[in-house]
Amino acid sequence: MAVLTYRDALNAALREEMQRDDNVFLMGEEVAEYDGAYKVSRGLLKEFGARRVVDTPIAELGFTGIGVGAAMVGLRPVIEMMTMNFALLAIDQIVNTAAKVRYMSGGQIGCPLVIRGPGGAALQLGAQHSQAFESWYANIPGLKVVMPATPADAKGLLKSAIRDDNPVIFIEGEMLYNQKGEVPDGEHLIPLGRADIKRPGNDVTIICHSKTVAPAMNAAKSLADEGVDAEVVDLRTIRPLDQDAILASVAKTHRVVVAEEGWGFAGVGAQVVDLIQREAFDDLDSPVIRVHQADVPMPYNKHLEKAAKADAAKIVAAVHQACYRG
Repeated sequence: MAVLTYRDALNAALREEMQRDDNVFLMGEEVAEYDGAYKVSRGLLKEFGARRVVDTPIAELGFTGIGVGAAMVGLRPVIEMMTMNFALLAIDQIVNTAAKVRYMSGGQIGCPLVIRGPGGAALQLGAQHSQAFESWYANIPGLKVVMPATPADAKGLLKSAIRDDNPVIFIEGEMLYNQKGEVPDGEHLIPLGRADIKRPGNDVTIICHSKTVAPAMNAAKSLADEGVDAEVVDLRTIRPLDQDAILASVAKTHRVVVAEEGWGFAGVGAQVVDLIQREAFDDLDSPVIRVHQADVPMPYNKHLEKAAKADAAKIVAAVHQACYRG
């Protein structure tokens, strides 16, 4: 298997899908001449030309609307947001048109659209550029929400998202773009809606996604030194949610910690806890514990920002609580 960075895995997925299907095109701010704000689209303009790799003005509402219209007439646009925070300016197109046109047309009009870009916090980008919006999008019927944590998942899930006949919100981790990992050679597709066991274990389940996968894995290593065998479940897709994988792990370990980057109130973790208490309550030996961002706008100060984020130490402390240790 090749070893690729997260950004190069995304680049490979875009290139392969654009080679496979002439209806696939990329559009967004700086995706062409500049090779993308995070270099995900490096080399695509040279290979595919300006009709399929399209630089746009700073006008998210406008170019997202163009993408929605293009999808409605049979093309497969990939719309890059420089950050998913900027997608707020296009929320009407995403929520009121893309998510609803298939339903409101009785299935006559589809919208095979991918809206992708980095989400959540990075390093000292301030409150307006550090927001995790996955629970917002997951609340909308008609949208799929995907959040890969590794290069292999990034490639396999993006290829599947581009081929999907529904609008997909594909949220990348800005702090993951330089991460390296093995990516399978050849055609690599990961079905949307399928979680992954990143680490098997027997004593406690840690459910996570995107940028909380790495701290969850680090927490599992620390817990192993204490004799606690943690299973790490990476959701990968927030909607549809892999309920079977979650419930199978709960039945196996009987204790659960849910870690997420976003805010706790009405967050992804709240949906996971609801599922567990409805479908697996009798499997639990302790209450489900959640780890999430502090309930504040993300601070700019680096010490406060670090304190506000979910990290390995907080996950370890939550596991101790779930396991009644110390």
